[in-house]
Amino acid sequence: LGILEDIGARLASIFGTFDVRLSKKRVVVCAGDHGICAEGVSLFPSDVTASMVYNFVDGGASINVIARHAGAVVKVADLGVDWNFEPALPIFHKKIKRGTLNFAHGPAMTRGDAQNSIEAGIEIVEEMFQKERIHLLGTGDMGIGNTTPSTAIIAVYSGHSVSELTGRGTGINDETLKRKIDAIEKGLAVNNPDPDDPIDVLAKVGGFEIGGLAGLVLGAAARGIPVVCDGLISTAGALLASKIAPLAGKYLFAGHNSVEAGHHFMLKHLNLDPLLDLKLRLGEGTGAALAMELIDAATRILFEIKKFEEVAIKDVQNSRQAVLK
Repeated sequence: LGILEDIGARLASIFGTFDVRLSKKRVVVCAGDHGICAEGVSLFPSDVTASMVYNFVDGGASINVIARHAGAVVKVADLGVDWNFEPALPIFHKKIKRGTLNFAHGPAMTRGDAQNSIEAGIEIVEEMFQKERIHLLGTGDMGIGNTTPSTAIIAVYSGHSVSELTGRGTGINDETLKRKIDAIEKGLAVNNPDPDDPIDVLAKVGGFEIGGLAGLVLGAAARGIPVVCDGLISTAGALLASKIAPLAGKYLFAGHNSVEAGHHFMLKHLNLDPLLDLKLRLGEGTGAALAMELIDAATRILFEIKKFEEVAIKDVQNSRQAVLK
């Protein structure tokens, strides 16, 4: 069964049984805005982030469609969107601030804010666990410009050049790509994030939603809940979580392989093999939700197929007659 068997075995180890039932699946989309957008690194304006949060809540985004077919419920968390959402809006209201600072000129956030964003992610998992006892968590993101801090994070850890790691995000042209590379290189030089201190890395060049994603992984691992990461941004959060608590890596699954160059290096650093390779670069948790269907299949195959000794044929004729009755 190849990778399907590996998935099933890992989940059996996590849950302590071969009869793994993932009936309560959730995808949490963490949202935040980024001061680094002032450097002209993105194709879209920052106000798209808030618009997409409303779209998620309304059920009209790609992740909503895919999650419905995967039997997963989409939840949205505001960690740092540059917009004041109505208190009654059915999201996790965990805003740290209205967007990060421009890390090309100094830290993206204070160390305290970095810690608070991680704690917010942990709180989200705990709230869901206490209410619903969830079985499987997918992580997703929304934040215009957030491939830039995510690439900066893997640049701190990979040893590869920024130009090797930086992709085109939503489809930026060559000129914008150069600005993006320059902004990341400048930010790393100005801030000098400490790779031995993941909270420092988050504070210097990260994002509030990335901290929230790290917290989701930590909170899920603490509760024994497996996590399916989406693409570049979700995996940046998972990478920081694994640096904070290495055992959290036991609970991680890579939903897919993004076309973003930095994602490949993140997965390699985490020693994770992507379950799918669909050339996605959308975010939102779409790759995680798609992979959930594969994970579901793996769990049921491992438990429901008959063992060889149960189907060993001693008398073909008797077996045939039993089937035809």
